[in-house]
Amino acid sequence: MKTIARFLLAITAGIGLAAAQQSPPAHATVTVGGKKITIQYSAPSVHGRKIFGDGGLLSRDPTYPAWRAGANSATAFHTDADLDVGGLSVPKGDYTLYCWVKNPDAWELIINKETGQWGLSYNASRDLGRVKMSMSKPPSPIETMKYTLTVPGSKKVKLELAWENHVASVPITVK
Repeated sequence: MKTIARFLLAITAGIGLAAAQQSPPAHATVTVGGKKITIQYSAPSVHGRKIFGDGGLLSRDPTYPAWRAGANSATAFHTDADLDVGGLSVPKGDYTLYCWVKNPDAWELIINKETGQWGLSYNASRDLGRVKMSMSKPPSPIETMKYTLTVPGSKKVKLELAWENHVASVPITVK
């Protein structure tokens, strides 16, 4: 009996390790004017699947109204400064990022005031707001989802989210 229990424990641990390896933790951080902006997320991979659009992994249905913009736990967003994110005023603090991807070619970034939840626990009543993202196509498919934060100018940041055949971005101004 102990051998069976150990075997089952080993299989369970192996499955957990494999799942963690498929969507490893990642982060994007930038400092502007001494103020840090950080995104913490888990980075899923395509693994030969269709991700967006009809029949895709993230095709929209009422069960999943917003994508956690990553995998596993919901994507965490922290800012040490007050920001303007694509026209939305975001006070310094902690938030969760989601994306509305019903139309795979016109995403909206959702900044939600609820934090610490599992990725599929989305409460729209806690939204700080939504902003339209600029969409483009990468030169080649992007296997592993990635956030980047770049500094194109003084007090300016560009947030970019890229995965599969989509790149979505939004400008940020540090106030």
